Amino acid sequence: MPTSAINSKNAAAIHAAREGVAVCDRSHWGRIRVSNDEHLRFLHNQSTNDFQSLKPGEGCDTVMVTSTARTIDLVTGYVFNDAVLLLVSPHRRAFLMEWLDRYIFFADKVTLTDVTDETATLSLIGPQSDAIVEKLGAGSLVGQPYGNHILVDGIIFAVGSGLANPGYTLIFPVAEKQKLWNQILDHGALELSDRAWEMLRILQGRPVPDLELTDDYNPLEVGLWQTVSFNKGCYIGQETIARLNTYKGVKQYLWGIRLNAPAEPGTVITLGDEKVGKLTSYTETPDGHFGLGYIRSKAGGVGLKVEVGTSSGEIVAVPFVSHEYP
Repeated sequence: MPTSAINSKNAAAIHAAREGVAVCDRSHWGRIRVSNDEHLRFLHNQSTNDFQSLKPGEGCDTVMVTSTARTIDLVTGYVFNDAVLLLVSPHRRAFLMEWLDRYIFFADKVTLTDVTDETATLSLIGPQSDAIVEKLGAGSLVGQPYGNHILVDGIIFAVGSGLANPGYTLIFPVAEKQKLWNQILDHGALELSDRAWEMLRILQGRPVPDLELTDDYNPLEVGLWQTVSFNKGCYIGQETIARLNTYKGVKQYLWGIRLNAPAEPGTVITLGDEKVGKLTSYTETPDGHFGLGYIRSKAGGVGLKVEVGTSSGEIVAVPFVSHEYP
């Protein structure tokens, strides 16, 4: 068992995220408030999911894409009566503020507000998260669909951990952070470090900007089918995505890769003498070496044996993404 990349504290927290409950500080993620009379229509037109079908108290994941459907960020949106709160990837908030502002025209009734610095975000991760949410007064959320959320004592409680694990995400005024953090630890959650989060997100296949989400890939190649509405009509990148779906034109897919040795992101993946893809992320885990990478669809999928530089790998499914229409 490799030990150099993971200490006993991280190993315990990862186990808790799988079997019990862990808590991760995601306050460094960006939070953007989209408000005014046309906020739902605006987001509906700027991303892949169907915001206009959502009611206050509901939410969804969506992908911000370019006009040619290349991926910018995977974003979670929470719908309120007068606004949508977007949880965006670290290092993407300034870019997305500028990107979205570019599409607000003079007559549009849309206001963008970066509320990152005045708020904080914690995620409860694991099957025992329900018990803590109940103790914090948000038990009515247990069992509700992904993205559903309620406000309790100034804290937004939302279904979804940010990973494939069950859990909840809490967004609240930054002044309450230490108090709430201590309460959650007192209720039995283990702290999940940023490094352990990164390990879990690679093991589960959650894509991130600059690695899996770049100008080289579209949402269907990533496997983010649950974020794409094929019925909502026109939006940025819609024509490309619709064409890929209609004509089964997805040429590569994101997969997990179980490796026998370390490998560097960016390394070419080969099958014999043929280049079939590229490694995008790598981590050492308690169970061995693991990576994410794009593989040409014609080369194969689960069970395929490949070479990643000097390492050997086997393609495996990862739970965060899917390669067929849900």
